[in-house]
Amino acid sequence: MFSFIWYIIIGGILGWLAGLILGKDVPGGVIGNIIAGIIGAWIGSFLGDWGPKLSSFYVFPTLLGTIVLILIFSFIMKSVGKKA
Repeated sequence: MFSFIWYIIIGGILGWLAGLILGKDVPGGVIGNIIAGIIGAWIGSFLGDWGPKLSSFYVFPTLLGTIVLILIFSFIMKSVGKKA
């Protein structure tokens, strides 16, 4: 149970940090940051397991995966907004 809570906390922090690096807010606030961090960890897992590890997250691949996710999401939202 505690590992699940730790997973949520680390995912939220890494999602928030990726948003700060890009200067973009993740929609959904804290919940959006948690979701972005967890999905970013999945995307980052394709980059390999390197760098420091917090809980089950490798920080650098997760951060890069979350940045890619936010960039893709913001691009899609911008494209949808122009067509509407």
